Amino acid sequence: MTKNLFISATLLFALPAPALAQNSNTGAAPSTQPAREAAPAAGRQATPRAPARTTAAAAQSSAVREAFDSLVDGIRRADAGAVAALYWNSPQLLVFNNNGTVTKSWEQARSNRESLYAKVSDVKLDVRDVRVKTLGPSAAVVTCLWEQSQTADGQPERATGRLTIVYQKIGAAWKIVHTHTSPDKPSPSNLLPSERTPAGAEPAPARPPAKP
Repeated sequence: MTKNLFISATLLFALPAPALAQNSNTGAAPSTQPAREAAPAAGRQATPRAPARTTAAAAQSSAVREAFDSLVDGIRRADAGAVAALYWNSPQLLVFNNNGTVTKSWEQARSNRESLYAKVSDVKLDVRDVRVKTLGPSAAVVTCLWEQSQTADGQPERATGRLTIVYQKIGAAWKIVHTHTSPDKPSPSNLLPSERTPAGAEPAPARPPAKP
């Protein structure tokens, strides 16, 4: 019994080399059971589970992107009711429009959509470089570049620009609480002189660092 206890102790606590040498002189074969039990543990460590936070963030980002895609679909169909339903129904809703005006409150935003969509047709909207950035469990920001063409009052029109949308999770749904739309090629007259770029000029490429 004393020898067995001593052998078990050397395997479980990994005694220094001298102690192991002393144990080998007893003539007892060491047990292989601990080695067989350790193998599954090593396998589990090789494939760690994804953190719960990563999974939750991915699901949140997917839900926000789905809400954004619903907005794009509603605009393409010129469906004022479907688009308005995606916004926060509150007097505090704030929208910065592409033409420089500001819309305050959900009621006004819905009314504006109804008036606009009543006179447009053949809406085509393309979005690219869509990015979703989560800001905690109940807030997110979506940015994109857009290009839209349509017929308004019988006349074709087209515009391009940038869009930023702030989403907030209200109840179980992601709602738009703020949007900011702006032209991607603003008129030079609306820019500070220091911000203007000469026509046809491209930003100077970054120079590589000098070699020592």
